[in-house]
Amino acid sequence: MESVEVKGYNDAFTTLTHRDLAQSLYDESAIIMQEVILTIDGNDHVKRRKTEFHLFRKDISRNYEQVDFPKILDPILDEAVSKGSSNLVELGYLVTMNVTADIAGIDRPEKTDSETKKLLELVKIFSEGATLVHSLKDKEKIRQQVLVALESFDGDFYQRSLERRQSLLELFERGEIDETELPKDILMLLLRHQQNLKLSDEIVRREVAFYLQAGSHSTANASIHAFHELSEWIRMHPEDETSIRNDMFFMQKCVFETIRLHPASPVAWRKALCHVHLPNDEKVEKGDRVVIDLWGANRDPSIYGEDARDYNPYRKIPEKYPPWGLSFGVGAHACLGRILDGGEIPGPESDPKEHNFGLISYFMKGLLNRGAQPSTENPPKQDSNTKRPNWGSYPIIFRN
Repeated sequence: MESVEVKGYNDAFTTLTHRDLAQSLYDESAIIMQEVILTIDGNDHVKRRKTEFHLFRKDISRNYEQVDFPKILDPILDEAVSKGSSNLVELGYLVTMNVTADIAGIDRPEKTDSETKKLLELVKIFSEGATLVHSLKDKEKIRQQVLVALESFDGDFYQRSLERRQSLLELFERGEIDETELPKDILMLLLRHQQNLKLSDEIVRREVAFYLQAGSHSTANASIHAFHELSEWIRMHPEDETSIRNDMFFMQKCVFETIRLHPASPVAWRKALCHVHLPNDEKVEKGDRVVIDLWGANRDPSIYGEDARDYNPYRKIPEKYPPWGLSFGVGAHACLGRILDGGEIPGPESDPKEHNFGLISYFMKGLLNRGAQPSTENPPKQDSNTKRPNWGSYPIIFRN
């Protein structure tokens, strides 16, 4: 099997949208990623994407970030403040896991610390299984851990969540409850459309587990990068701290710039389904791998300026290019949760009361308003278990 690399923003964009190239970055992670929405292509993908998109409409995302998210975020941050310090890696996972549990459709009836800790441990194992291609650990050992975690997830969380939704669905179909009384989450959506989408029970379970870990893993890491970049910018530009804390549009620019510089995966992999002529004039045959350099594409100086490698929330970007680069993907596999996580691009007439700023912006605002700053006694450390440039530990303290 040959492997060809694609560099530069425009070539990367065109390659990502090519219909004869299929997703292949997660082939090693079939145990947790097989036939989930991120790894399927063609008509099956289109039908499932259309079904699940309804959960991520702008109005639903806006209601979640304005009404539901503060109920998750504030108690977690207030508890961290009461202790005076925290590790942002753990804090980020805790916040985002609670969000993705809501979206995926996983109930936590006990609402105890031990129940939350148990689910968080499972989510982290699922994330390791999903990002296996970049792991520096024993990959077979991780697969075995994922198998055990799936069984634990099934017994402790999934079956109870499934049964409650099946019961509600039966009541709805008999006309005993209104549609508004059905949970708005992935599990309920898949149950309602299971026959139409031709989903086995195993695929439904993996899809729910996928949403549970994918959002937690990528959003938590993006949040830690965002806090680090914000802290460094404020240290070098203290005159901007008030604007960052009080102007959500400026805060969102800061988050967009972080997401551009720190895509969840530095590369995307595609597999040729037939002979393909790539936009960089290279040719690949059926089965060949195409590696798209997202990290470099997002730093393309022809698009993002001569200082494209630097963090600059004041960056002027040509109108037709997104401020987050290719980090949310493009085409058929573009991230469904982009607006929920990062928000929408504001226009000159955007009303802050109606605008989607994204959960990461609110997370950052919550941290900064509570005086969060990096610990000077315990500097952050990179994650040594993965090729991805993520933080493994990020101690913070609270000035307030």
